[in-house]
Amino acid sequence: MSGTGRLTATLGPRTRRVVYGESGPEDIRRELGATTTVDLAHVVMLTECGLLPREAAAALLRRITALRADGFTSLYELPAPRGLYLMYEGHLVAELGAEVGGKLHTGRSRNDIKATVTALRLRAELTDLLGEVLRLQAVLLSRARAHRSVVMPVYTHFQPAMPVSYGYYLAGIATALDRDADALGHVLDHLDRCPLGAGAVAGTDLPIDPDRTAELLGFPHGPLHATDAVAARDTMLRAVAAAASAALTLSRLATDLQLWSTQEFAFVEFPERLVGGSSAMPQKRNAFLLEHVKAKAALAVGAWTASAAAMKSTPFTNSIEVGTEAVGAGWPALAAVRDSVLLTQPLVGGARPVRARMEQRAREGFVTATVIANRLVARGVPFRTAHHVVGEAVREAVESGATELTRITVPEGAAGPAGPSATELPSLREVVDSHDRGGGPGECDRTVHVLTGRLAAHGRRLTAHRDRAAEAERLLGEAVGALMAPDGVPGGASEGASERALGGASEGAPEGVPDGAPDGSPDAATGVHAASERTEGAP
Repeated sequence: MSGTGRLTATLGPRTRRVVYGESGPEDIRRELGATTTVDLAHVVMLTECGLLPREAAAALLRRITALRADGFTSLYELPAPRGLYLMYEGHLVAELGAEVGGKLHTGRSRNDIKATVTALRLRAELTDLLGEVLRLQAVLLSRARAHRSVVMPVYTHFQPAMPVSYGYYLAGIATALDRDADALGHVLDHLDRCPLGAGAVAGTDLPIDPDRTAELLGFPHGPLHATDAVAARDTMLRAVAAAASAALTLSRLATDLQLWSTQEFAFVEFPERLVGGSSAMPQKRNAFLLEHVKAKAALAVGAWTASAAAMKSTPFTNSIEVGTEAVGAGWPALAAVRDSVLLTQPLVGGARPVRARMEQRAREGFVTATVIANRLVARGVPFRTAHHVVGEAVREAVESGATELTRITVPEGAAGPAGPSATELPSLREVVDSHDRGGGPGECDRTVHVLTGRLAAHGRRLTAHRDRAAEAERLLGEAVGALMAPDGVPGGASEGASERALGGASEGAPEGVPDGAPDGSPDAATGVHAASERTEGAP
């Protein structure tokens, strides 16, 4: 059937190429893989609602599952003058006749199909990304535990400030990444309504069951408001924003690690498999992977801006600006952030702190000065006086070429009755351990313990989403298999048919944190790290 009835002509080839692009095999497999998952659920629902005869349903399901099984190769060379979906539907009509193939689109529109495909793909992408973020979190917490005794200076305004530990620094990154993981999880939680059933923009008068298709596709609910279901793509904005926040966290980590790996700092060393050389300069040992981590954050921030700009001031209804252009900007951003996380996993796991150098720079930076001032305060010296006294002592030490404070002179009468002892200048380790309030490095073990518990909670949330999707896939496979089976065949006989129905084209989100990995044990965290390293080739 050519045209739409209302229209008898299509776009010219050049215009069509701009609007629909060139769909290669991978594009066809990805888009139609998700679209046909929606179709399987829709056919099951139409049949159960009495809107599609069982024989027609079985014929549709057999043809759709056959297309899925061969990766849609029979569609690769077909012309698509009105887009990929209508090319695919036209193929079904040509193969099965209008009385069968022409009934697939009953009670729906490309608008709610496209919104549903977006939701399915976004769910898979976010599940994958969150899984990798949790793997990285496990590596960070493992390294934080391992390096909690490695003393180093922390900096403010690029100047030595106070002593902390390298493990404490990594725990700080993990604290920020925990919020990013929570934000990604919230976006997943809000992907709880399936748009299918909203139709073009105002639902339908046909007696369909949107909650049934939602169940078969792994969503708790059908659409609440039809116009919102096809008009809104703010979930993509939220997803990209959460991903961009994670990427920004990693970019700051990467900046520190790259700075600390310079010869001027020499705080951190990377194994050869994580650095690169130069085509011209023989001596170079570049931690170039960190630059990739930093750069990918820019893609995510730019994508959010592009998506928001495409949505701005559009009518609140289905539109190409929102459903195509705004959404299209998000996919590369999510992929870039996932790549950034994947790169960071072995970088954190492989970075080796240089303990002696870190402690040397902490001593030379006079980072115990604040604690010395506080100890004078504890002996009755007013803080501003103590601040001045210690600052003067640091100046005198620098001018004399000393690299450590050896004595503090307090003005007569400034101290309390006990008076300060110049021999009680604290060690770096003592200062680190004494800062056990306000989230200081002395509380690092408690911080790691809390974050480990939260990692386990994030893992349970992710598992719940995966389990719901897997259960929906099982239900859909069983329903499809039952409709495809000959009448009278026992339920178990349709098992093979149900497997074939979904084989090779399901949502397919890869595993993230395996069961038990977020339990906080070094073995679990190291196992996650080792798995990530095995997949990372030498640069």
